[in-house]
Amino acid sequence: MDKKYEKIQERLKQYKQEHLLIWYDKMIEQKREELLNQILKIDFEQINQLYKQTQQKKDFKDCKIEPLSYIDKQKLSKQEKEQYEKDGIQEIKAGKYAVVTMAGGQGTRLRT
Repeated sequence: MDKKYEKIQERLKQYKQEHLLIWYDKMIEQKREELLNQILKIDFEQINQLYKQTQQKKDFKDCKIEPLSYIDKQKLSKQEKEQYEKDGIQEIKAGKYAVVTMAGGQGTRLRT
């Protein structure tokens, strides 16, 4: 086994994610390398921190819920879509975010 694989195997063991390599031996070499590179990009510490944050009780007394105006995604220009994505990422980084719940299957049908 090469050192890269062993390093990744140890890292996965540390975070109890060894199952990510379950099909490694049955993959062709190119796919093995892709899988290892993808695993190297995962920030397991950040994922753990985010998970721990979901376990904390949040205080929503100062939260404001208000309806959004409807935007037809299909009618947006590429530039407008990129701006909405950029704005959304900024809000998430700032600790501000929103959750939208749709009726069953709507997300799939709307390709969101």
